[in-house]
Amino acid sequence: MMSSTGNRADTHGDHSDVIVLGVGTCGEDLSLQLLEAGLDVVGIEASLVGGTCPFYGCLPSKMMVRASNLLKEAGRVESMSGQSRISPNWHQIAGLVRQLTGGWNDEGAVKRFEKRGGRLIHGEGRLTGPRTVTVGDKSFTARKGVVIATGAKPVIPPISGLEKVNYWTTDDIIKAENLPESIVILGGGAAGCELGQVLARFGTEVTIVELGDRLLGLEEPEASETVERALADDGIKVHKGAKAKEVELRGSTTIIRLDDGVELSSERLVLATGRKPDLTSLGLESIGLSSSAKSIEVDERMRAADGIWAMGDVTGKAMFTHVALYQSAIIAADILGRMHPPAEYHAVPLVTFTDPEVGSVGLTESAARDAGFDVVAVTKLIAATFRGILHGGNGGIIKLVADRKTGTLVGATTVGPPGGEILGLLTLAVHARIPLTKLRSMIFAFPTFTGGIGEAIGAYGRGVTTVLDPEYTGLKELDQLIAALED
Repeated sequence: MMSSTGNRADTHGDHSDVIVLGVGTCGEDLSLQLLEAGLDVVGIEASLVGGTCPFYGCLPSKMMVRASNLLKEAGRVESMSGQSRISPNWHQIAGLVRQLTGGWNDEGAVKRFEKRGGRLIHGEGRLTGPRTVTVGDKSFTARKGVVIATGAKPVIPPISGLEKVNYWTTDDIIKAENLPESIVILGGGAAGCELGQVLARFGTEVTIVELGDRLLGLEEPEASETVERALADDGIKVHKGAKAKEVELRGSTTIIRLDDGVELSSERLVLATGRKPDLTSLGLESIGLSSSAKSIEVDERMRAADGIWAMGDVTGKAMFTHVALYQSAIIAADILGRMHPPAEYHAVPLVTFTDPEVGSVGLTESAARDAGFDVVAVTKLIAATFRGILHGGNGGIIKLVADRKTGTLVGATTVGPPGGEILGLLTLAVHARIPLTKLRSMIFAFPTFTGGIGEAIGAYGRGVTTVLDPEYTGLKELDQLIAALED
């Protein structure tokens, strides 16, 4: 990490237009927008400029996913087109990840920040008054205001004996030069499932322990079932409905005792138990906010108080990079006096990069019912679409959740080889509240995975839609809804 007070410090001293407290992905993005507009920006960052996404999250983990998927796809050759011989090499992908992250060095990001005229301060920042942040023994005051973007930290669960065990977080997997022979992963969410599948395909024996009754608990049950079958196909054991209550090190083996009486053992324990904001050290009381809250409450312009904005994980809205960048654009517009629609979160997309991928947007069927919508739900098997037949392999579904009153989609889930890519059209439909009648009247390219959406809603006509799967769930209700809308 480099640190600097930059060339502007001689002119502006300890004052600036804006202080960005936390120069992670969205903090860097906002800073560069403001600098390009001619504002004087001080960025304060305690860790790596750019944050979790480029160094431990989105980018390196998905490179690992890509590498493991290539191994699996090569093995599928024998079911369709010939023979293959696969020899996984973790050192190869570990080297590519090290190259991608610059060896977990943010020098390039720091130079980019300072080249635009920003002043970067390396250290822990704390609010000490309205529009004032202190780092060590030095204070900075902003004329326009302070933006809080300090992200989130891994959750370390209260497990007896954990402090005596050399456990990993998901960050440690990303930096691993060598893989253990066996691991137990606590947490069956997106990170646990993605990285568990990666390690299994590179030869590690993997067990996932999930507190809930299914993996990917935020997704549709059909998505959870599909992913669990895929993980089982990779040799991954899944233990649900239990949590670790005690761990101990026995020689070089970690023993994990669960609250249901099961005892597991592995070479390494991995915590994939989520992330949460930590507001305790930010000095929020100095501006009239609570440091004991779970997140910082903001309005539709991301304002938390007079001259204070917050974005990213600390807002508790949706802990995804794309949401943080969305919020960054809103704050930039607010500070610069430009027009931008207010924040809304009814169409937040998310993708879990397992194989098959899980993409979802808006509400699940159960969440929509709980929210009071009169729900019509349709589920179509990817294997019962024309592209699914041609592709073979991965399995999956397309599930659409519609509101009978408005005739629009309020949620959708796509599980399949390119689940995240299929999601694009459905994200637009939920975001723009496009009527189902309009979607059914579209021309969908054939045969494509996106065309499977057309098959699910009957855009090709009833004969083609039902020929492969005449009894798919919810079709009759959907037909009745669209017929009513057309009348």
